[in-house]
Amino acid sequence: MQGLVIKSTGSWYNVLADNGEHYDCRIVGKFRIKGIKTTNPIAVGDRVKFELERDSNQGLINELLPRKNYIIRKSINLSKQAQILAANLDMAILVVTLASPRTSLGFIDRFLVTAEAYDVPAVLVFNKLDLFSKEGLEILQEFKNIYENIGYACYEVSALKGINIPIIQELITGKITLISGHSGVGKSSLINALLPDRDLKTGEVSDWSDKGQHTTTFAEMFALPQGGFIVDTPGIRELGVIDIEKEELGHFFREIFETSHNCRFNNCRHVNEPGCAVIEAVNAGEIAISRYESYLSIYHGNDTRY
Repeated sequence: MQGLVIKSTGSWYNVLADNGEHYDCRIVGKFRIKGIKTTNPIAVGDRVKFELERDSNQGLINELLPRKNYIIRKSINLSKQAQILAANLDMAILVVTLASPRTSLGFIDRFLVTAEAYDVPAVLVFNKLDLFSKEGLEILQEFKNIYENIGYACYEVSALKGINIPIIQELITGKITLISGHSGVGKSSLINALLPDRDLKTGEVSDWSDKGQHTTTFAEMFALPQGGFIVDTPGIRELGVIDIEKEELGHFFREIFETSHNCRFNNCRHVNEPGCAVIEAVNAGEIAISRYESYLSIYHGNDTRY
């Protein structure tokens, strides 16, 4: 049988089979030692093959089907391992707030670099629009200018007040969309606004999840009534960029990659080389200084806490 992984507790996976039925599945033992260097060999959004155990409605996952993409980050406690947040995505939404909590430009850039590197289209959604002062709206516009100028769509919403929620509804229709961001930015409020019949704050526990200790380090997928799925992720405190070599980092900053073709040297690092078109563009205000600072921070390995 084949199906889509829609929830994980680390030990058990809820699989929506192609026949429309849900099955609680585990991984066969040998699956864990195939050289997969992530804390979760199976992620929400994965398509898998599984077989039902004899005289049981539970299954064993025995094959992971090829992924078209995924979002990955360094594990917080295991620096040499990584965690796949979700796989096979049509889009990733990063929910951003300018205060309470503040989402730093560095964090935004790390998320976008990861999305670029793993071929996931990304957009930014600025939440809590109803709380913005006049000064806050000016800062919001500065943030939007940085990212819209390099081709990232930006949206302003208030999940609590319902402002511009229909725009996001239309955006995600028919897609598998990851929603991510810091804890406190209003991801659950946004998802509840997009799925009004589902309250993420309820304490109900499904029968199957009692079989494995539930943690908040895994994502969950919810079906949209208009077609498509939302993938809810736990709040991210820090986002480490992983498996990106220094010499290819500039490929994942759109404006740096485009400008780098004019550098004097083909192997320019864009750090201190003479004739670097990227540095010249930064000095001329054509590349945002915050973006270049993010590039240098990741390049020099200061990429785990933002």
